[in-house]
Amino acid sequence: MSVTITDDIVRATHLTDAEFVQEIAIYLYEQGRLTLGQASQLAKMPQLRFQHLLASRDIPVHFDEQDFADDLATLRTLHR
Repeated sequence: MSVTITDDIVRATHLTDAEFVQEIAIYLYEQGRLTLGQASQLAKMPQLRFQHLLASRDIPVHFDEQDFADDLATLRTLHR
């Protein structure tokens, strides 16, 4: 799906095109509508850079019990 946002709308925000898309990605991530990977992809940023952007705005990275369990399993396979 494609969404067209007119230049007038973007200009009204006083943001660059890239900043506008980043704001959308941040908002959707913060609302739990996108995962970290999806939001960083939408923002066209590496995941770590997107995490730094979130941190600069005091937006916590969503990390639940399943994420923790997945990370532990990955660590266990790496240290065998």
